[in-house]
Amino acid sequence: MSQAQTPQRSEQTLTPAMATDDQGAISSAPSSSKGFDTEKDAEKVVVTGPPGSDAPDGGLVAWLVVLGAWCTSFCSFGWLNSVGVFQEYYQTTLLSNYSASTIAWIPSLQIFFMMGMGPIIGVLYDNFGPRWLILGGSLLHVFGIMMTSLASKYWQILLAQGVCSAIGVSAIFQPSLSCIGGWFNLKRGAAFGILSTGSSIGGVIFPIMVSHLIKQVGYGWAMRICAFLILFLLIIANLTVRAFHPPRPQPMTRAQMVKPFHEMEFLFLLGGFFCFTYGIFVPINYLPVQALAAGMSNDLAQYLIPILNAASLFGRLFSGFMGDKIGRYNIFVVVCYLSAIWILALWIPDTSNSALIAFAVLFGFCSGAYVSLIAPLVMQISPLPEIGFRTGIVFLISSIGGLTTNPINGAILEAPLGFTGIKVFSGIMCLAGTTLILIARIHRTGFKFLVVF
Repeated sequence: MSQAQTPQRSEQTLTPAMATDDQGAISSAPSSSKGFDTEKDAEKVVVTGPPGSDAPDGGLVAWLVVLGAWCTSFCSFGWLNSVGVFQEYYQTTLLSNYSASTIAWIPSLQIFFMMGMGPIIGVLYDNFGPRWLILGGSLLHVFGIMMTSLASKYWQILLAQGVCSAIGVSAIFQPSLSCIGGWFNLKRGAAFGILSTGSSIGGVIFPIMVSHLIKQVGYGWAMRICAFLILFLLIIANLTVRAFHPPRPQPMTRAQMVKPFHEMEFLFLLGGFFCFTYGIFVPINYLPVQALAAGMSNDLAQYLIPILNAASLFGRLFSGFMGDKIGRYNIFVVVCYLSAIWILALWIPDTSNSALIAFAVLFGFCSGAYVSLIAPLVMQISPLPEIGFRTGIVFLISSIGGLTTNPINGAILEAPLGFTGIKVFSGIMCLAGTTLILIARIHRTGFKFLVVF
């Protein structure tokens, strides 16, 4: 069986026993000797992702790959979710002579390099597989954190934590994501949902762990203890993550590089993630600060992000498993529209403690689809040999939002609307991003909303 076919634009006639999407992936559909009696029956056919019908969809090795990918998720996005704790420490203690906007470039660079290295990491993955990328990324990530533990100046922290560690994170996370597509097809959403819970659990553990360790053993040893934990988990990842299909090294031609930009579905997907990235990071970065400004105690406010991440864990599992049932694009659009609604209808009008906690839970649950379904949405419309490169492009575009969102929000905060302004900005960008991804789905399936896609 060919591992990749060029995406087709025309609709195909689907047989009762088998549905084949326009990239060659095969999925089961209800069998009937009478075939489809109505167009409504045809619309219920499952439309799956790219070629991958030879994927085992389970087995010990496949689930060990998920375990290893879970470890990289814990050590990447999970670690990134603790930057708020570091930013507070830098502003009040280590870098107190620098402005908050200057210190904000440290987490901004982390997000940028973590996602912005995407196309380079993607090409390397497509040609050489995940082994050496994950090994090199593990060394860079741990080395960067260790060097941060010794740093005492702004430029040292910027290079160690904002650049070195972040490049390492990119090299461990993206290859692990790309591997899953080869091992799973019909259970792909569930596999991605499980691995993405690593970042949620990391987002709960790291902020609390770092906050307490800084008080008990100091900043330097807090960083070193985190580095040793990350090293242990990345050893597991290096031993378990592997690609199902062997890499086929080939030069990346100009035609291959520009090909994705000639596909409307992919362009709408890019635009959607570009906008949604601006929206999703506002609550993650500013919810505790806004809660303090609204009168919440510091003891309670410090738990808002762990609460948000804990809810996100269940949201990622829900999105992954439901994506296999009703379609990955379908579930993404529904829960991400809900994310925007919670921002505009709950976070803006009510700033009481109970409302902010409820918002953390609801937004965390719904926004979980952002991490768990990035790669599945790309795979759904991409040939298998190009998944690494295309996923990298999505990460690169998203990194622009990650790099510039803090300066933009800082400027909005200084305007008369203050926190209300950044909430409106967040909600509108989430609405815009989700709408563009809905358009990508409609461009592929038409206005057939019962199609599982």
